[in-house]
Amino acid sequence: MAPSKPDLNWLISVDDHVLEPGHLWQRWLPAKHRERGPRLEIDADGKGTWTYLDFTMRASGLSACIGRDKSSYSPEPLGYNEMRPGCYDPVARAEDMNEAGILASMTFPTFPAFCGQTFYRGADKELGLACIEAYNNWMIEEWCAAAPGRYIPLTLIPLWDPRKAAAEVRRVAALGARAVAFSENPEPLGLPTINDPDRYWDPFFQAAEECGVVICMHVGSSSQIPSINKDTSFMANLSWGAVRTSGTMLDWLFSGVFERFPNLKISLAEGNIGWIPYFLERAEQVIDKQRYWVQRGVDYDPGKGSKQERKDDGAQTIDYLNFDIRQSFRDHVYGCFIDDIAGLRNLELIGEDNVMIETDYPHSDSTWPHSMKLAQERLAGLPEETQYKILRGNAERLFQFTPADTATLPAPGGTA
Repeated sequence: MAPSKPDLNWLISVDDHVLEPGHLWQRWLPAKHRERGPRLEIDADGKGTWTYLDFTMRASGLSACIGRDKSSYSPEPLGYNEMRPGCYDPVARAEDMNEAGILASMTFPTFPAFCGQTFYRGADKELGLACIEAYNNWMIEEWCAAAPGRYIPLTLIPLWDPRKAAAEVRRVAALGARAVAFSENPEPLGLPTINDPDRYWDPFFQAAEECGVVICMHVGSSSQIPSINKDTSFMANLSWGAVRTSGTMLDWLFSGVFERFPNLKISLAEGNIGWIPYFLERAEQVIDKQRYWVQRGVDYDPGKGSKQERKDDGAQTIDYLNFDIRQSFRDHVYGCFIDDIAGLRNLELIGEDNVMIETDYPHSDSTWPHSMKLAQERLAGLPEETQYKILRGNAERLFQFTPADTATLPAPGGTA
């Protein structure tokens, strides 16, 4: 609940990124795993390469753009010595957050990929689980602890084992974490979908619901860039990116997962919000016209079946005759935006309680160091209570997070 006179000079970003420090797994892995755990090796060119089993990765320049002019942006590898320290150091990051009016931040990983795909792909799953546990411990006990009240811990799960995933959710929840990363679409990763008739993911969903842990899905966490066609330019495909997030939203709303786990919440990071009114309206039209034959259990394509519409016993997962998809959205889904004029102009069609802001530090889409200034410009004209919700109130409520007292922080601004 917003105070009587809300402080509109600070925001909480629910989507930023960290480039993991080189010591992470060498310090936080159990000793028996350190030799085979992820390592950052400095190359002859000084850029640095992460190695793990048979996987290697060099940091993309687009992942560490903070402090550089747009004309110098490039996906070419960038060394840690060329990055702004806030990319990998939590104390330096907090100083940069002060500069831009960012009260608190939730950071998605880089080397593990957005939902831990790196460890899922590795053949040694015992080591992979140890790496995930080490990452989560580092996130909670080092990164977040370095600046109390400034970071919302975002944790990882072993995607290859939903029961172990559930155990890890319960473990990190006991340490105070209320956010876990997941894939926007597990199928391209070779994993069952959320519509899997055998309910592959249910142990994980149940643990998240029980612990009040929000499932956070970042665009690109299916390890795919959507392609309009085989000859489409990269720029066109990147501009089309929200199609992934809209698909994720619709998949969850129609999956029956929220009917089985009525207190589960999801957050759609870096997907923007301008498309939400259209797809909710279109979904309502589809339900209105098609619900009767679907409710009767008729297959659209008998050759393929429609398992996603029914449980194994033939019963509907969703009662389409009474399904209110807008209410389901309001109860379970949170859209996130960096800069979305169209979405904010249609806020009444989305709902002010279901929208949160991001800064995407230190990626190329980031609004830093003008994050708060831009947010105030975009939100101007909205009631102060609504502004407060979008800037920080919704994030505080969703993630059960108490940020640092702004009175103890330096006033936002200064020289970047």
